[in-house]
Amino acid sequence: MDKAFDIVVVGAGPGGYVAAIRAAQLGQKVAIIEKEHLGGVCLNWGCIPTKALLKSAEVYQYCKNAADYGIKVKGLEVDFPAVIKRSRKIAEQLAGGISHLMKKNKIEVIFGTASLTKDKKLAIAGNKNVKSVSAKNIILATGAGPKILKGLEPDQNLIWHYKHAMVPKALPKELLVIGSGAIGIEFASFYNALGTNVTVVEIQKNILPAEDTEISEMAHKMFEKKGIKILTETSASIKSKGKKLVEVEFDGKGKKSKSKFDNVIVAVGITPNLNEIGLEHFPKIKRDKQGFLEVNEYQETGESNIYAIGDICKAPWLAHKASHEACIAAEKIATGKSHPLAFDMIPGCTYSDPQIASVGFTEAKAKELGYKDLKVGRFPFAANGKAIASGKADGLVKTIFDGKTGELLGAHMVGADVTEMISALVVAKNLETTEEELMSTIFPHPTLSEMIHESVLDAFNRVIHF
Repeated sequence: MDKAFDIVVVGAGPGGYVAAIRAAQLGQKVAIIEKEHLGGVCLNWGCIPTKALLKSAEVYQYCKNAADYGIKVKGLEVDFPAVIKRSRKIAEQLAGGISHLMKKNKIEVIFGTASLTKDKKLAIAGNKNVKSVSAKNIILATGAGPKILKGLEPDQNLIWHYKHAMVPKALPKELLVIGSGAIGIEFASFYNALGTNVTVVEIQKNILPAEDTEISEMAHKMFEKKGIKILTETSASIKSKGKKLVEVEFDGKGKKSKSKFDNVIVAVGITPNLNEIGLEHFPKIKRDKQGFLEVNEYQETGESNIYAIGDICKAPWLAHKASHEACIAAEKIATGKSHPLAFDMIPGCTYSDPQIASVGFTEAKAKELGYKDLKVGRFPFAANGKAIASGKADGLVKTIFDGKTGELLGAHMVGADVTEMISALVVAKNLETTEEELMSTIFPHPTLSEMIHESVLDAFNRVIHF
């Protein structure tokens, strides 16, 4: 006899496990099915362990430049295996924390691979005790994997995707990163900080193409200042592979060239994990042109009682978006009502050095949407006392308002700790704060957050310190 539940969640990443917890909080009988690790890619191979790597790189850079702060450091070296070990230990620690949360909320965890059957049950392979379960509602949260391009297939040796790049045996001397989204830029920043010669190639005009153009252009210059070579409007193809080196041909801006690298990281996007989960039984569940599932504002697919959240749905593909979608779906199932996802309220963060953070519309997008009277404010890190004292005086805070209503349309930042600063403007935007309220807010001094205040003041010709 099948085990029966109110809700079964397929996938235990930051979307799946949050959906399970929220549903359990609302009194639902919940099970979660996971084929590999609680926490999914984010916790085990993405968000968390990459930040651990980047923190090690940041500490190394501080030590390397300690003389700038009046500190002498001798005998400095990178223990690369220890850096990798620390990252993996942190991932394992947090995965154990997810297991505790499942027990705390009385959620049944079933390890195995799930697939939908015609009668809306879930067949489970790879579990000796549980072969199938039934549920009144199903939430699909199977996540995504790296997009694989023909001719750039990862081999775990010379050509890597994100997993390989997180556990290499040795630090490469020459590294190519194909793709300059958040994943590519974070790896480029990490390896560059530890002494690798890094080249980034991007097919589009700007790196970080989802960001405001002014911010991406400034980030470009800051990365080059750190020694990262960046090739935009350029494609890359593998010409030959030896035992230890890869020869790559670049084609861009009317020129072709070749270079050799120890390793190549391919970071050109993701592909939803939707194969072999039984979607063929439900033709009402539709996909968009990119292959991601189409859902309504409550994460419902075209098939009743089947929901989808996270990276199997449309962009942006972010852990915090997945977690928010999880609550939307769980609340809709349990209570019949929920708040739809507001895409312009989703912050984006890149944790490189410098960091990049944003929320809302870029300046170009605001103009495209018909906002004719824009008020744009800017404030540089070089004019902020805390940034100067911290030795992090490169960067910019940019805010965009509707000149007619005072509505905050977007905020975009590049520089130290902006991934923490952006939350203030996410809250402000969510509360429909106007420019007047932000200008009348008292920001503590000395802080980096004062630049938010000054940027808003600048948008309305009231800037004080610049």
